[in-house]
Amino acid sequence: MDLKSGPGDFDPTQPKRATLEEIEGVLFPNTLREHWGTIQGFKARPDDLLICTYPKAGTTWIQQIVSMVQHRGDLEKCNQKPIYERMPFIDMPPMKPFVSGVEQADLMPSPRILKSHLPVQLLPASFWEQKCKVIYVARNAKDNVVSYFYFHHMSKIMPETGTWNEFLENFVAGKVAWGSWSDHVRGWWEAKDRHPVLYLFYEDMKEDPAREIRKVIQFMGLELPESVLNQIVEHTKFESMKANPMANYSTLPSSLVDHTVSPFMRKGTVGNWKKHFTVAQSEWLDDTCAQLLKGSGLNFRTEI
Repeated sequence: MDLKSGPGDFDPTQPKRATLEEIEGVLFPNTLREHWGTIQGFKARPDDLLICTYPKAGTTWIQQIVSMVQHRGDLEKCNQKPIYERMPFIDMPPMKPFVSGVEQADLMPSPRILKSHLPVQLLPASFWEQKCKVIYVARNAKDNVVSYFYFHHMSKIMPETGTWNEFLENFVAGKVAWGSWSDHVRGWWEAKDRHPVLYLFYEDMKEDPAREIRKVIQFMGLELPESVLNQIVEHTKFESMKANPMANYSTLPSSLVDHTVSPFMRKGTVGNWKKHFTVAQSEWLDDTCAQLLKGSGLNFRTEI
């Protein structure tokens, strides 16, 4: 598929694509509106571990790492259920054939590992009240926007993208689902000074996965032998996860995602943006990010 083309033609008999709607100053798929009160009223438990990211920033990767750490490197235990059943997505409204993420989480025994894409200011208050641990992963804007664009194409329920140029401009302006990338990464970066947040960078994870997984193990309060760490590194490689039906979302109904358009796990690299950005777009985004992140101390690498 040509990334610079428009969104293409989609079968109108398929599930309706969401539109964007502002909720508390942030744009979300309109399907969240009816369930927003339930999401905000979510009852966290003290031993919950929340994985939070901006969409397409390495969410599934860190979920699988945490799951492998939780199960002490035992892939068979991890593979008993698809990743979206192991770790409820609390932002998700009911969507046939699934119940809402909140309902799914409420039915789970503790300790729970949960997933969210919510910006820090909209996280349900119970997470702060219960002092829950949060693992946050941030990815450079260029690779993030390319991955998000492709995801919109393969998802049958996300809003339409428009052209690549339009999507890029909307991404930078925060006019996409879950809002502004810069506000998201900056908000969570600042939150780590006040709350138990482990802030990781996608690029660091690609550069030295063992080093970053050690941080996760320590943050989760565990000690694992080097042999188990090596197992976790091996089974959470992109190639391993892409071939694992319990991690690659291929078990979702085709009415929700179409892997023939683009696989859910597409590239998993740092620097793929170079195949999609013009020089002018690259320079514009560099300048814009520098302004948006100014004074935060946040620095992103766009290649390693």
